[in-house]
Amino acid sequence: MFRDLDSTQPQKRWQFFADRGGTFTDLVAITPDYQIITDKLLSENPEQYADAIIQGIRNILGLSLAEPIPSDQIEVIKIGTTVGTNALLERKGDRTVLVITNGFKDALRIGYQNRPDIFARQIILPELLYEQVIEIEERVDAQGNELIPIRINQVQQDLQAVYHSGIRSCAIVLMHSYRYPQHEQQIAKIARAIGFSQISISHQVSPLMKLVSRGDTTVVDAYISPILKRYVEQVTSQLNSSDKSRIKLMFMQSNGGLTDAKNFQGKDSLLSGPAGGIVGAVKTSLRAGFTKILTFDMGGTSTDVAHFKGEYERQFETEIAGVRVRVPMMAIHTVAAGGSSILQFKNQRFQVGPDSAGANPGPSSYRRGGPLCITDANILLGKIRAAYFPQVFGLTGDLPLDTNIVQQGFTTLSQEISQQIGYSLSVEKVAAGFIEIAVENMANAIKKISVQRGYDTAAYTLVCFGGAGGQHACLIADKLGIKTIFIHPFAGVLSAYGIGLADLRVIKQSSVEKILDINILDQLKLIITQLTLEAKQELDTTEEFSESSLTTLTQLHLKYQGTDSTLIVDFQDDLQWMKTMFEQEQRSRYGFIQPHKPLVVDSITVEVVQQTAIPEEPQHQRSRLTPPAAVDQTQIFTQDQWHQTPIFLREQLEPEDCIIGPAIIVEKIGTIVVEPPWKAKLTDRNYLILTRH
Repeated sequence: MFRDLDSTQPQKRWQFFADRGGTFTDLVAITPDYQIITDKLLSENPEQYADAIIQGIRNILGLSLAEPIPSDQIEVIKIGTTVGTNALLERKGDRTVLVITNGFKDALRIGYQNRPDIFARQIILPELLYEQVIEIEERVDAQGNELIPIRINQVQQDLQAVYHSGIRSCAIVLMHSYRYPQHEQQIAKIARAIGFSQISISHQVSPLMKLVSRGDTTVVDAYISPILKRYVEQVTSQLNSSDKSRIKLMFMQSNGGLTDAKNFQGKDSLLSGPAGGIVGAVKTSLRAGFTKILTFDMGGTSTDVAHFKGEYERQFETEIAGVRVRVPMMAIHTVAAGGSSILQFKNQRFQVGPDSAGANPGPSSYRRGGPLCITDANILLGKIRAAYFPQVFGLTGDLPLDTNIVQQGFTTLSQEISQQIGYSLSVEKVAAGFIEIAVENMANAIKKISVQRGYDTAAYTLVCFGGAGGQHACLIADKLGIKTIFIHPFAGVLSAYGIGLADLRVIKQSSVEKILDINILDQLKLIITQLTLEAKQELDTTEEFSESSLTTLTQLHLKYQGTDSTLIVDFQDDLQWMKTMFEQEQRSRYGFIQPHKPLVVDSITVEVVQQTAIPEEPQHQRSRLTPPAAVDQTQIFTQDQWHQTPIFLREQLEPEDCIIGPAIIVEKIGTIVVEPPWKAKLTDRNYLILTRH
């Protein structure tokens, strides 16, 4: 558990928080004397290290590759990772068999017959995650009556044959098992006896109605969970084996809460890293006094944006990499625009992404033969200075960014573009054109979660973080009419910092599908009591807690009878209050209500939270009377011209320092570009507040 930095109880061991992204891995460490250390390194650098998180811990502790990591000095490691997401995107999960009710062999392949592109003449379906299907002759009806019992011998024979083919992961999905799980439990017992190492059962993975989404979620869990287990083993194997058990290893879930490594499942891993960013943005901005925020997290591979107005927003059903997943996730919208997004001129237009160069080979400037990317464009425009960027490139891992190759690349590209369009474009205008496209894409992503849902962006603060966020924050805010930007001192590693700040959370769900009236209240309370007990039992295996440290949130998913879209309201004994809250949300979201239609309780969600103490952030005093001094001068190209621009080191700034744009503020873990006519002011908590003047 996170202790306050001013705690009187001495902390004897280190705490590490890590976010393994697509391009960079960020680490935040709390030292035994309560200092905070950060590190950033490439997620993939095979010539230098096998695992970025372990290497980051070695860097911070000052250990060589030959020295073991002293486990007795580490209290906890909290991790957010893209390992599960990458396995799903690249279809590199474990070989999986789907066990399903007879007659529904192709149900998941058929899905809902959605056509995202209605004019496409050739429909290319996503690759299936499961390799084989076993149809089980069984049936339980919607009332729980057993119509066809399971033929145990046949199930054993079929599963044994699949096991002999080398498949070790099993997804069990039967009709109506979300409410009547006996048959699934029987099959799981058989699979366990045969030796399957991963058995995902739909009534445990997603205990809700709808066979297709429940089945897809269960298959995803079976497909990815073995990968995560191996990753956990990989991390623990590099810790000092004599004392592994003393280290708590925790993982960030897609729902914004931490869980113990042994409870970390594939279905909960898909937004592991980005969820940490949202938690970090919310908790730090609330402390700074900003209650309505739009988060802007620009990393190396993608940009994640989210909306916050008093409570975390979650989505309970989404599609990732062509697969439907129905689990609580942070409502995060992602676009393929990051520092490593590839720049191309195709079909007479500038294109940014969606392809990414990742960390290997990375942008052209990374010295690995990569293509031109957004990072390279910012280098050419003078907004990134190689002298102030981490020197972690090249085969030796200690070289600076290569600015010469960037200049050569854009010179060649501008000549090609000029030949195609029939008039000359300078290299800086080509680079600026690509940046403008990227900014437009990212601004549109924020509009999708704000303007399109009826929120006025001008009333919000833009919370900017991620390694590449500070380079584009002012440009994004200008597009959205936002007047204030908040940049935390750990903005460059805020996802990792947020993982450290995250609470322990367990979310349990149950289907109801009954009309909301006075007769159902007692039944709802009974379900809530049972779900709360299950959640606390799971939490108890993760960490010792007292009842007073827990918060329980209970919500109903309501819908009009005969409709499919649900809205979420808090559960109260007052029936009329819940109906009023539903109608308010319905009117806000859709613009109308249907008071004559009865409400149906689709499902119940119970969330048990054990809060983590947030460390105190020290106040700083101003020690000089003079304005801040620039450490260097450069030129940046913005607003169609070159500007003389001072460079400041953030560590040299003091409270009340005010910097007028254009200016560059360099941090150890990021670069902030203050565009004209913006100004930046530092607070006594070391927060950087940018305002348009």
